[in-house]
Amino acid sequence: MNQKINYQLELDKLIASIPKGCVPTLLLHGCCAPCSSYTLEYLSKYFAITLFYYNPNISPQYEYQKRVNEVKRLISQMPFENDVSLIEGEYNPQDFFDAVKGMEDLPEGGERCFVCYRLRLEKTAELARKMNLNYFATTLSISPYKNAQKLNEISQELSEIYDVKALPCDFKKRNGYKHSIELSREYSLYRQDYCGCIFSKIQRDSMKK
Repeated sequence: MNQKINYQLELDKLIASIPKGCVPTLLLHGCCAPCSSYTLEYLSKYFAITLFYYNPNISPQYEYQKRVNEVKRLISQMPFENDVSLIEGEYNPQDFFDAVKGMEDLPEGGERCFVCYRLRLEKTAELARKMNLNYFATTLSISPYKNAQKLNEISQELSEIYDVKALPCDFKKRNGYKHSIELSREYSLYRQDYCGCIFSKIQRDSMKK
């Protein structure tokens, strides 16, 4: 059995090792504005961040547009200690459907989600390498519904493939998720009630009924 790793502690160690006056670069995959809020507030103290909004899993298209617009608004209004910029990735839902083909009926939080993690993280790692940035990471681990262990395992694997460092992360620690809710209220952010994909939307609609 793999030993459970405290990824917040690992991040603490990494941040403590950054030389004084040095600001490493980070490509941070962002899933939505609420999850990005605390993560950006926290990490921008130590890193110059490019937020990469790449989420072909989100359905329908108007939902995708609503979420990316909120991310843009958040970045324009929120103060940061170091630079934060945005890159919007290509929105092609077929990439998601191709990746999860045959897994449509699997429950939320399982293998289909892990494939979705990898789809978005691989694009992030690949871009971080192309941009010659120091690290890559994702805001996804702030959610209590996302598997931080799996996210970090996938990131580490991709780190070795693309030769770019994966930032250890479990942003729900130290009340990160709670603070993201507080920041969402402060900035009046749209908080979606399903993860993003059509399958999670169907499950949400079923639960509402």
